Amino acid sequence: MGIYFFSIGMLLLGAILSIFVKEDWKLKVCTICSLLSAGLMLIPAINVMNTGVPFGIILHTSPILGNIDIVIDALSAFFLIVISIMSSLGLIYANGYMKPYLNKGMNISSHCFFLMMLILSMIMVVTVQNALFFLIVWEIMSLSSFFLVIFEGEKKEVLSAGIKYLVYMHISMIFILGAFILLNSYTGSLRFLDYLSYMQHGGAHANLIFALAFIGFGIKAGFVPFHNWLPDAHPAAPSHVSGIMSGVMIKTGIYGILRFLVFWGTPSKVVAYAVLAIAVVSALYGVLYAITQHDIKRLLAYHSIENIGIIGIGIGVGMLGLAYGNVFAAVFGFTGGILHILNHSIFKELLFFAAGSTYLKTHTRNIELLGGLIKKMPYTALLFIIGSIAICGIPPFNGFISEFLIYAGMIKGIPASSINLFIVLIMAIAALAMVGTMAMLCFTKAAGIMFLGNPRGVNLDNVTEVSGSMIFPMTVLAFLTFFIGMYSQYFISYASVPASMFTGGGDAFGTLMYLNEFTGDISCCFMVFLAIIVVLLVARYFLGLGKKLDKHVTWGCGYDRANNHMQYTATSYANLFVSTLKPLFKRVSHIKKPKDLFPQEAYYEQNIEDIEEAYIVKPLVMLDEKFLAKFERIQNGNIQQYILFGLVFLILAIIGMVYFGG
Repeated sequence: MGIYFFSIGMLLLGAILSIFVKEDWKLKVCTICSLLSAGLMLIPAINVMNTGVPFGIILHTSPILGNIDIVIDALSAFFLIVISIMSSLGLIYANGYMKPYLNKGMNISSHCFFLMMLILSMIMVVTVQNALFFLIVWEIMSLSSFFLVIFEGEKKEVLSAGIKYLVYMHISMIFILGAFILLNSYTGSLRFLDYLSYMQHGGAHANLIFALAFIGFGIKAGFVPFHNWLPDAHPAAPSHVSGIMSGVMIKTGIYGILRFLVFWGTPSKVVAYAVLAIAVVSALYGVLYAITQHDIKRLLAYHSIENIGIIGIGIGVGMLGLAYGNVFAAVFGFTGGILHILNHSIFKELLFFAAGSTYLKTHTRNIELLGGLIKKMPYTALLFIIGSIAICGIPPFNGFISEFLIYAGMIKGIPASSINLFIVLIMAIAALAMVGTMAMLCFTKAAGIMFLGNPRGVNLDNVTEVSGSMIFPMTVLAFLTFFIGMYSQYFISYASVPASMFTGGGDAFGTLMYLNEFTGDISCCFMVFLAIIVVLLVARYFLGLGKKLDKHVTWGCGYDRANNHMQYTATSYANLFVSTLKPLFKRVSHIKKPKDLFPQEAYYEQNIEDIEEAYIVKPLVMLDEKFLAKFERIQNGNIQQYILFGLVFLILAIIGMVYFGG
């Protein structure tokens, strides 16, 4: 475990050095330390994944706090690999993205410090197995990410999004704390090992404990209806932070859910159905609202909710497989869900980085104002399109294989004996198919409007491609989407190692062997298809040698003065689909009608508000503000009066302790 502590030490060193070195070197130092830390952390993580044998160390503290177990098991190792690789790529990207902010009076030191602390805390979250210290590093993760979100805190909307995020994270902490308090009250211990023994031996209130944990960790992950912080926080944060938060940090919520599931062993059928239902709703809700968005980062944030839902569907199918004793459903469900954690981290980080690149050059996130960027930013456009294909689950990219496993788990889980399970799984299959269809609609809209056609509102004369430090991590991520899709059997083997913590051995091992053979055949089909395409392209090249190709402008029906107003807008592209689902949206329209036959200016803009935000969250916030306004007179600036309030509270607390304690 010396490597583990040395890796943690490198992150701490980077955080401290970033305070003292020159501003131009702060991100470089953090990147170097992060890469060294990631390289060291991958050694024990890959070793555990290859051998399946966990290892760790016990740190002895006081009798009150108990011992702190630092453990790298298969589940921790999988998340360590994701955290290490994705965070390092994010820091490489940040070197190019943050250049315009250097030497401009922005607090780069604190940004670098909290960026390193976020990575460090995520690593400790997935390795610390003591409840108290888990909660401490969980809180460090929430606070450090909060300060990263409000990097441009002088903007009112950024500060508002950051405060909203912090409130949700502390609501999350209340539920997680409740789950740990119950476990501690029944076991008298802070160690995860004791919780596992208690829960797997029929511990009381297991359903309640898991429900509290699921809500708490589900808020961090972004499951509906706990998702409202996510569409605001991701657009507010710098793009490398958005990529790390969406690609990595929200997965710590999934880790927490899976860790409590390890405690439990075989879940109840009621809880398994509930998890699957919430996951299906999250996937549908996320992609549906993504289609309506014009802010590219907000669009991607809703797709994070969608993909968290897809991961949840895999977990829910796996839980139902365990509850009903269906090995195929359990193995396929958990393996597909865990593999999608990796896949989503790759293509979502790629998409956020590409979106950040376009924002850096055009200074807008509004899709409606973009267009024709493929001529100015060809590499960014190509990489965004690759990420779009991957997130839609289209072969041969990585999104296909994990969704395929989840489909297979649902199909294999359909029984002849239980009509309830039969109906639920059929509906889940239909819902997941609908999610894929809507994702394709959304990303053909996003990629088409942003990169194709003519500019719609932004002058692209001075727009150029981004620097190599931004292109490189995006290229690596794009390569991974293709490589995992082409050679999926190897990555399925890795995902099956943490999945085996839920499914066990025996029949499950035979199922995995069958699964690897089957996906090997799929890889062969992909390679044959790719070879055919290459042969056709080569043949076309040689057949065209020496031949003159005439180029003509596309026939415009006799009209040769096309302009940007004749193109599809993002709203019109999706309007036919969105208009069929009117009850699910709250529409806010802004219209300036033409006043004569030849108007100088007229526009129509339509925004879609989240119905939960509009009809539940905002009314509750307004009610809370109205209630708190009654106490404004207390805040009068008189320090003596504040001291008096504190003294009165202290006296009442002491009286209460004496009275109830006696």
